[in-house]
Amino acid sequence: MKLVLKNKLVFSLLFLLTFTSCSIIKFPFKAVKKVSKSTAIKKNKSVQLERFLRNMSSDERKKWYIKTYSKIATDQMKKYKIPASIILAQGLVESGAGASNLALKSNNHFGIKCHQEWRGKKVYHDDDKKNECFRKYKNPIESYKDHSEFLTTRGRYSFLFRLPIKDYVGWSEGLSKAGYATDPKYPEKLINVIERYNLWKYDGSKKQKTKIKNKKKINDDSNYTVKKGDTLYSISKKHKISVDDIMKKNNLKNNNLIIGQKLKI
Repeated sequence: MKLVLKNKLVFSLLFLLTFTSCSIIKFPFKAVKKVSKSTAIKKNKSVQLERFLRNMSSDERKKWYIKTYSKIATDQMKKYKIPASIILAQGLVESGAGASNLALKSNNHFGIKCHQEWRGKKVYHDDDKKNECFRKYKNPIESYKDHSEFLTTRGRYSFLFRLPIKDYVGWSEGLSKAGYATDPKYPEKLINVIERYNLWKYDGSKKQKTKIKNKKKINDDSNYTVKKGDTLYSISKKHKISVDDIMKKNNLKNNNLIIGQKLKI
């Protein structure tokens, strides 16, 4: 009797161990398969989109891009007061109408680099320098949202929001002056795209401003008023100009500043 009970106990233990072992072994393989399948689907979609865009002419690709992202751009304009024409033009220029490697692989449509505050995913890409860090997004919508937040939270772009929402010429020139891009022809590229594809319509305009340069000067803090705590160094950093240039423009003989003093920047 004791032997029978002992055999039953041993059999039960062996059965439990076998069942548990099988469960442990099977679970990781199922999880790996799910991850692999998801990754494969994402890669496949990316490849399909790339082929789709590469098979279009440059003009067709731009029209597709505008049709695809115009609603997102107008939504961002309503929320952040950035002209939809500017958002679309920057997206078109920076992403090659969605066909650049940065846009296809990382959903980065505005060429925004990592910077110190970025806590999201990163990708490395050659730009002004080799192997520079760029932001990586889950989808293009996240890129559009981050672009709006990037412009509204950085002080050097604050003067742009004093311009009329329909002044795409002023915005194009202002973005370049604020240092968004290093290309000296950046304003011209944005304006050409806006006027060629009538992107000004998304701002609520009834006609374009024409390619004639806007005669109104952009108020980009060219006359800076010295505030408490300001130094020539802090002002130079804020406006991306050297201390020597500030001193020359204002005929300053030393670094002493007076609160309320007007400086040409």
